[in-house]
Amino acid sequence: MKKLLILLLLPFLAYTQSPCDTELCVVQFNAGWNSANDVEWVEKLKDCEIQYIDIATDANAATEWEIVVVPTIIVFNGKEVKRFQADISFAMKATKSEVQEVVDEVLMDQF
Repeated sequence: MKKLLILLLLPFLAYTQSPCDTELCVVQFNAGWNSANDVEWVEKLKDCEIQYIDIATDANAATEWEIVVVPTIIVFNGKEVKRFQADISFAMKATKSEVQEVVDEVLMDQF
């Protein structure tokens, strides 16, 4: 019975945990074919780890993280905190300050 429960929870556990090495990180999910819409300012975010995952080369990433449009930016603090998604034109409308505000809120909540 325990083995069955673990097998049923594995997909949920994989989804809820961060793909990062540190607690607080920001991940940009995009695809090579959409590189014109890479969010360049993500690299300038402060006080967090930054990662980039290309869903075109990592086939499981889109399914695992339920990426439905690229680019998608997700803030993680061990698990997903906030998600920012592109619009129908595959361009990110969220701003650097909006994402940095979420990072700063997570940091403040840790005190």
